[in-house]
Amino acid sequence: MPRMILEEAKVHPAVREKVANYRTDLIREVQAAVAANEIVVVGMKQNPAPRRARKLLDAAGLKYAYLEYGSYFSLWRRRLGLKMWTGWPTFPMVFVKGVLVGGASDLQKLLESGELK
Repeated sequence: MPRMILEEAKVHPAVREKVANYRTDLIREVQAAVAANEIVVVGMKQNPAPRRARKLLDAAGLKYAYLEYGSYFSLWRRRLGLKMWTGWPTFPMVFVKGVLVGGASDLQKLLESGELK
């Protein structure tokens, strides 16, 4: 199912570059981590869900990279670029072998099914 995204023709030419380049530095940083690691967890401070995802991976003995961007009170605008890029609305964002698998509860389901072993 294709993700709904505003067609470029529906974005005024004066703002197309701004839209296209929004937070690309952060996106490239996450892309590099995803390319270099089998499992990547992208999270934020104070949010228990990224902590839960990391605990699940630790308990399963799986190696992962963790990227943390701010807290509820900081860097939220910066994190918005990741949400726009992935279409995933919450943190953590868990990537396995280059594929976004969802958040902590989605990771738990994959672990319980044995799909990640």
